[in-house]
Amino acid sequence: MKRLGVFGALAVVALTQTGCATQVKSVPFTAAGGESRGEVPVFFGQQDHPAVKNKVGEVAYSVRIARKQSNPDDACHEALGEAVRKLRDAARERHANAVIDVTTRFHSTETSSSADFTCGVSPSAAALAVRGQLVVLEAR
Repeated sequence: MKRLGVFGALAVVALTQTGCATQVKSVPFTAAGGESRGEVPVFFGQQDHPAVKNKVGEVAYSVRIARKQSNPDDACHEALGEAVRKLRDAARERHANAVIDVTTRFHSTETSSSADFTCGVSPSAAALAVRGQLVVLEAR
């Protein structure tokens, strides 16, 4: 009887964990990283930008959001939007006017691209980390 209880508990654990794995995705950018009127521009990977006048420092943030959308890419874009907001806030706080060389990462998978970003998505959440250089760029 004791053996049946142990096997029953293991079966419940196995069933509740099925489908809970996080998928690491490479997701194409939308307008989330671009420059909006009045916003601090964010340049991913090696995107071209005006000359750097002054380096302010490096910042890094991790973002994890509860997944509200059924589409994993939409959840990743929402997480990226939150991460970009944090980068822009840091730039304003430290008197930088741009964030350059931004990379995205989920655990050990890192991307330094201007075409796509790395995100981890599960049935319940989307997560990623960003790192970038806060700078003052020459006037355009």
